[in-house]
Amino acid sequence: MNNPTIGFLGGGRVARIFLEGWTRAQRLPARIVVADPNAGALAKLKARFPTIEVTSEIAAAAAQDVVFLATHPPALTQVVGRAAAALKPTAILVSLAPKFTIEKLAVLLGGFGRIARCNPNAPSVVGAGFNPIVFGPELTVADRATVAALLEPLGKSPEVTEEKIEAFAVFTTMGPTYLWFQMQALRELAVSFGLTEAEANAGLKSMVCGAARTLVDSGLPPAEVMDLVPVKPLAEMEPAVLEFYRTRLPALFEKIRP
Repeated sequence: MNNPTIGFLGGGRVARIFLEGWTRAQRLPARIVVADPNAGALAKLKARFPTIEVTSEIAAAAAQDVVFLATHPPALTQVVGRAAAALKPTAILVSLAPKFTIEKLAVLLGGFGRIARCNPNAPSVVGAGFNPIVFGPELTVADRATVAALLEPLGKSPEVTEEKIEAFAVFTTMGPTYLWFQMQALRELAVSFGLTEAEANAGLKSMVCGAARTLVDSGLPPAEVMDLVPVKPLAEMEPAVLEFYRTRLPALFEKIRP
């Protein structure tokens, strides 16, 4: 499908991630219709992305070629019910929500099965996203290529099995929130220690990427990696931080599982 029209059912943060990533990559689709009941949210999107169309009518966004379901799970059933009649038989629906499987969505849509599921993450705004994708069995090779082309400017989009999509939601979709506040604190401290903002930014990017590569790519056991630096100023706080990871994240995972 060349130059598909795009609909977003929901005009919140997830829609903005896509729009921002496409804009920065100079790959913003020609026609985008965003539907949301929140007039304030739509006004903010329209101000930031003037070429998009905004509406409170779910059907208008649902009538496009590729429709992104960018709705919080509590409101999803209602939104899908209102969108079902407007979907074209040839449309592709890409759900960006956890918990609702392709099979369950197809039931809510009255049998419409041209569905994919994706977990977009915020680094997509700078083309560095990790956005796992699941394709339903009714999508053809051409359909999958259409979705892949839309995701390509945003970063990596590995195809995964559906039973893993909620795990990626907790791991990669929400993952930046576990780290950003710490990285920002380090950046501010670096400047307070006398580094310029440019030096702090360069150092932060290199350090964080290098730390991840050392843990994943060095071939050293994790314990050896963590022992490469002898001075650990926050060592006494590590057990408390680990406890948060080991209790809150499994609980969240159980909450969003189908």
